[in-house]
Amino acid sequence: MSAGLPEGISLADVAAVLVPVALVTVLLRQFPYSAKRMLRRSHVMGTLGMTMPVGVMVVLVVYTIAGQAHAPGGVGAALLAGALTLGLHVWRRRAGLSILADTAAYMILVNAVF
Repeated sequence: MSAGLPEGISLADVAAVLVPVALVTVLLRQFPYSAKRMLRRSHVMGTLGMTMPVGVMVVLVVYTIAGQAHAPGGVGAALLAGALTLGLHVWRRRAGLSILADTAAYMILVNAVF
């Protein structure tokens, strides 16, 4: 019985590959949860939890502004819209309003080809 397998390949061969692959997949998916339990009270993880969101945002802002060098409106439009976002967020402390206003300001500046 071939079970639809190519000639020379048996079900034992297929199982010999699929069982370890399945086991490794399950273990890799479980690892973050196990590691979280082990590192819950770690000082390093607490520090990373506080600093990583800010670090990620800084990287995203720098990457976005640097990527605007050859775009319509260029870096100036991105910097002006970013300054508007920062000012509005400091004033109102409402992320949704800041994001919406920034997007609108950036689109206006880019289409006006600042």
